[in-house]
Amino acid sequence: MKRVFICLFALCVIHIFTGQVFAESKGPVETVLDGCQKEIKTYCKNVTPGEGRILACLYAYQDKLSNRCEYALYDAAAQLERAIAALTYLVNECRDDLKAYCSDVKPGEGRLINCIDKNMEKVSKRCKQAIKDVAKK
Repeated sequence: MKRVFICLFALCVIHIFTGQVFAESKGPVETVLDGCQKEIKTYCKNVTPGEGRILACLYAYQDKLSNRCEYALYDAAAQLERAIAALTYLVNECRDDLKAYCSDVKPGEGRLINCIDKNMEKVSKRCKQAIKDVAKK
């Protein structure tokens, strides 16, 4: 369970620094909020949302979590793992293009993907294919 909380905390960090890159019908944050609604209202009602505080609260009460909440946490962690794998693939395939066209762009909030998008006609075939592959997922 500790691994799940670490992964979900990493999700918060990735979301903050990269912006919304992947579109899922229900993202990891929504999955946890829906699946752990009862626990959040019971144990974390006085916690100010943001910066992983709700997740830290759930971690503190992990021995009291329902099966539904635990499943939501595992599901959100799996979504995160897929997002990290996709980002890793994208960065590896677009590394040279990022250096060539976006080296002066500050990472975060979707700026790098916007830079690649603006330079799409100059981007390598490998990078274009990776973008298509990630968009399909």
